[in-house]
Amino acid sequence: MLIAVEGLDGAGKNTLVAGVMDELTRRGAAVSTFTFPRYGASVVADIASEALHGEHGDLSESVHAMALLFALDRADAATQIRSALAENDVVILDRYVASNAAYSAGRLRQDASGDVVTWVTDLEFGRFDVPVPDQHLLLGVPATVAMQRARSREATDPTRVRDAYERDDDLQMRVDAVYRQLASVGWASPWIELGADSPDSTEPTRLVERLIRK
Repeated sequence: MLIAVEGLDGAGKNTLVAGVMDELTRRGAAVSTFTFPRYGASVVADIASEALHGEHGDLSESVHAMALLFALDRADAATQIRSALAENDVVILDRYVASNAAYSAGRLRQDASGDVVTWVTDLEFGRFDVPVPDQHLLLGVPATVAMQRARSREATDPTRVRDAYERDDDLQMRVDAVYRQLASVGWASPWIELGADSPDSTEPTRLVERLIRK
């Protein structure tokens, strides 16, 4: 099973991925994880990060140029993902193609039915042929809560300076709305919106049981 975990910065994706991985491992499953963008391991991902922190001239102003950089990062990792799927029971992705769709749409003030979501879908799943997730998990933390967490994290950790996307509160609100639209229409694969149906839905044991039932 290939699972993509999505949500705003500060939503708690890293914590969820670690918890689910530990629970699956406890049950005897072989699990592998990838985090996107692959900062420090991918040149194009690093260029994207540098652009979002003010480098490379006006590169970050282009929605499609930034989306292409993030897409190329995943295209470069596609073979590794397929190998991990062949060797493990579950592969968990911390951010994936839906992030590109949601952020691109949010920047262009489009919704999930807009042209840029179609473009990202065709580019990544079509032309670049990256693996399609079997399941999406959306951390439905309110956008205001996620943004406050991101600000607090920056204040206590000098290595976690927020980028241009993270500092734009209006953008974060729009991206949150697109994420929820993608979940509601089951974009690319089934979605589970965590925290939306019950307060304990992000608890790893209950979540893994829910995934097994599916």
